[in-house]
Amino acid sequence: MYDHIGLKVGNLDASVRFYTAALAPLGYVLCSRDQSGAGFGPKGDPALWLYLHQGPAGAGAHIAFRAPDHAAITKFHSEGLKAGGRDNGPAGVRADYSPSYFAAFLIDPDGNNVEAGCT
Repeated sequence: MYDHIGLKVGNLDASVRFYTAALAPLGYVLCSRDQSGAGFGPKGDPALWLYLHQGPAGAGAHIAFRAPDHAAITKFHSEGLKAGGRDNGPAGVRADYSPSYFAAFLIDPDGNNVEAGCT
């Protein structure tokens, strides 16, 4: 359904560090970067765009990334924490979503809830 998603960020360097670390275990890389923004996705096909924004912070968004397996989700969570994210739910089964849904949640440097999950 979606072609890409854009997020406004207050500190582009901090956000690039966070997303580079957290998304690497899911197979996503930094595809594009300049002074005003950065794009992440599969190599050569950015789908998550970060835009530098110096205005007031928004309410935050929720973004969920599909992960290949449980190990990638666990690494997404640990690498994201090391890169400045805050814990919003460690890797584990989310039976309230589905008996087989496994996910982890982080809060990025701008207050967005970032999830990685798989069934």
